Amino acid sequence: MTETEAKSALKVIPLGGLHEIGKNTCVFEYEDEIILVDAGLAFPTDGMHGVNIVLPDMTYLRENRHKIQGMIVTHGHEDHIGGIAFHLKQIDIPVIHGPRLAMALLQRKLEEAGVAGKTQLKTVAPRDIVRLGTHFFVEFIRNTHSMADSFTVAIHTPIGVVIFTGDFKIDHTPVDGENFDLQRLAEHGERGVLCLISDSTNSEVPGFTPSERSVYPNLERVFSLAKGRLLVTTFASSVHRLNMILDIAQKQGRTVSVVGRSMLNVIAHARNLGYIKCPDSLFEPLKAIRNLPDHKILILTTGSQGESMAALSRIARKEHRQIQIRSGDTVVFSANPIPGNTISVVNTIDQLMMQGANVIYGRHHGIHVSGHGCQEDQKLMLNLTRPKFFLPVHGEHRMLIKHSQTAQSMGIPADNMVIINNGDIVELTEDSIQIDGQVPSGIELMDRAGILKAHVLEERQRLAEDGAVTVAATVSLDGQLLTAPEVHLRGVVTTIELEKWQKWVQSAIELALRNRWDQYCNSDRSVDWDGLKSYIERELKGLLRRELQTNAALLLLFQHPQERWDSKNKREYSAPRSKTTVAS
Repeated sequence: MTETEAKSALKVIPLGGLHEIGKNTCVFEYEDEIILVDAGLAFPTDGMHGVNIVLPDMTYLRENRHKIQGMIVTHGHEDHIGGIAFHLKQIDIPVIHGPRLAMALLQRKLEEAGVAGKTQLKTVAPRDIVRLGTHFFVEFIRNTHSMADSFTVAIHTPIGVVIFTGDFKIDHTPVDGENFDLQRLAEHGERGVLCLISDSTNSEVPGFTPSERSVYPNLERVFSLAKGRLLVTTFASSVHRLNMILDIAQKQGRTVSVVGRSMLNVIAHARNLGYIKCPDSLFEPLKAIRNLPDHKILILTTGSQGESMAALSRIARKEHRQIQIRSGDTVVFSANPIPGNTISVVNTIDQLMMQGANVIYGRHHGIHVSGHGCQEDQKLMLNLTRPKFFLPVHGEHRMLIKHSQTAQSMGIPADNMVIINNGDIVELTEDSIQIDGQVPSGIELMDRAGILKAHVLEERQRLAEDGAVTVAATVSLDGQLLTAPEVHLRGVVTTIELEKWQKWVQSAIELALRNRWDQYCNSDRSVDWDGLKSYIERELKGLLRRELQTNAALLLLFQHPQERWDSKNKREYSAPRSKTTVAS
């Protein structure tokens, strides 16, 4: 092949899901075409004050929006579809292909966000092949996971086939009877797979991940031992688990009340699509179950991860309007904390126990299994696909390293794999894999008002950690303080009396004006008020650091006369104008 005939490299650019759990988002780019695989979100850490969700930085896609041909969705978990509605407000995605359940959940999200008309949702079935642009053909291969209707995808490109596993485990006895299409994976392995991009979440855990069905008898035993009300929490999107819980409730003669918007939404869609089968008579609203005997009640609720606004968390804090814990209640956590959530989950458990609940949690009860494959699952995936190159994704750094070591033990050379970060550009050719540069990466934080800029979060963190000092000062045209500045301290720890603080602040401002007034007052008597204000802010910040030994936020309310021109073109001055800033 001559140089002019050489094929372009395929670029694989993860924007989320690397060195972290969540916000899984991956870009595939060939020449002038881009497709996306999933677009998830993550949940905020304790230090992200007021943040509702965390999204990947989408700068690269905003800058290359004209190249986007469409999106592939592997399954309907929030860390894979939760960001799509937000992204559609910034970029156009012509079409989104995905499984029925994921598309049903996504349709509702798009409608709530007011962006349903900005894309076309198309459902797929196992072994369907869809075309995106001129360079990409994507085949959907049924896999098994904790969520129903989940797929691995084979992405056909001009340089070869890339298998993108999505989240998976190899479950030979799936609850819904939909088996992993291992045969199709083996067929691709026989024909030749250029690269395997694979889920690394459980790469540190030896053995196989147990079947979801193994949870059933353990849940049945725990439920049967509960003499009073049962409150059960799990991941709202774990459709197989929900199906088992509802089946056991029906067998044991308990009436189910569902609490939590996400839980209600998933159950409704899963029932409509046939993934959950139970009669309408099984369900009753909270108000209707009050007159039932306690041993006939099962409350299915959100909050398995200790989310502050989830129903179970509000129940634990005694803030729920309709449910209060009482002695004799049994609370079942059919989920393990994901990394970062352990403290909030433990706090919720403690609060429930202090109110008299019997709380069932922990791995030893066998009431939860992971939806991600362990080392032997990962080895089987590697054996079936037999890839030339390997790219571990979806996991923290140690997980990526361990997965790469497993791949090496299966015969893939270390030179044929790379460990990458979000934003790294992985270039694949028929003969090589390498990192070639990086695109903007990081996070975008959302609260109810929209995207938070980085400096806003920094200010919130500073306010939470060190408090704030407010100073109001008015300066005349000749550079004098017109009155003593007002000083207020909020959340600041100090033994110094407020009157003393006011004297210190007044002295600092007067000294700044004496020393620098000539510098900021021009020959025509115009004043660089912004520059003067910034200088005073720096001086006051220095004072606060010296006396408080903290980095409290400074809110400076700076008033000065406002210039205007009269009809004879003479400069006049009106009442003081106020400028408010928070000093960095």
